[in-house]
Amino acid sequence: MSTSKTPTVWGQEPAALLYILNALLAFLVTIPALGLTETAAGYISTIGSGVLALIVAVQTRPWVVSALTGAVSTILTGVSHFWLVLTPAQTAAFILLVSAVLGLVLRGQVSPRSGPVAHVVVVEEKLP
Repeated sequence: MSTSKTPTVWGQEPAALLYILNALLAFLVTIPALGLTETAAGYISTIGSGVLALIVAVQTRPWVVSALTGAVSTILTGVSHFWLVLTPAQTAAFILLVSAVLGLVLRGQVSPRSGPVAHVVVVEEKLP
């Protein structure tokens, strides 16, 4: 009897994937063709970072570590948009850096909520 669960990237690395999405969002709000003002881009990026941080906290355990890391990410995103005097390109680069560093730091400290996906083989030996 063989039981296995198909490994998925989402099941194995939800935190890493969501931090990649955060970095992608930081890039997207800087595209001039979207016509966003700097203030609107700041709100979208900060709120998006907060929502993604909440999803990471729900998808990983221990959730407290994910929540604290997500709070730092969201605060730094807001600071970069509204407090620091940076160009949109510098802001996007800063958020990309924060996402990369926090994603790497968080990766070693949490595991997926559903547990690691691994192949399990159960062998039953029948004696004569």
